[in-house]
Amino acid sequence: MKILLMEDDAVLSDIILEYLQEFWHVDYAYDSTEVYEALEKQKYDLFLFDINVPGKNGLELLQELRSFSDNTPTIFITAYTDTDYLTKAFDIGAHDYIKKPFELDELNARILNTKRIYNIDASSLISISQNIQFSPTTKELIIQGKKSSLGAKDALILAYFLKNPKRLISTEELTQNIWSFDTIPSDATLRSHIRTLRELIGKEHITTVRGEGYIYE
Repeated sequence: MKILLMEDDAVLSDIILEYLQEFWHVDYAYDSTEVYEALEKQKYDLFLFDINVPGKNGLELLQELRSFSDNTPTIFITAYTDTDYLTKAFDIGAHDYIKKPFELDELNARILNTKRIYNIDASSLISISQNIQFSPTTKELIIQGKKSSLGAKDALILAYFLKNPKRLISTEELTQNIWSFDTIPSDATLRSHIRTLRELIGKEHITTVRGEGYIYE
């Protein structure tokens, strides 16, 4: 499940991210501008929005998103105790809320409950191109409707690329996030995995930056 968190408190956002990223794919936005930047690159299964952020607040942002027919389930994080804010949140399409201060386990319980109620599928497919989709849960590519199983490392490498698009990922970063310290692969082994992925999803998606690493687009 892919979650977008909007929270302007740097300390709180770091705490939430560190905790939730153990369970989910979570991206971070400081304000509504960064939310829209994230939405240009990625579709999310759940929004976690703080109400009181600089510029357009969480309520205004959600109301605008709903006007664009974005019905992504949304949980509000708020320090407000005034029920007027909560009433407005539900009126414009929020699905749940949690009041500050809160326990991280309670936040995750509310996420799990929203996932259950709205049948958010943890194994939802990620679109790579018009004819190719990837399931991180089953480690399968679906190419023109036909399923193709990936090796464990190939699947992890592809998932890492998909989480980090359009930026240079060094060879060191990639190997450290996929392999344990005592099993770091040779350069030839890594190139073999990259070659396998290119053959399956298309060479155009993975660019080699010689001597530095790879960029996925």
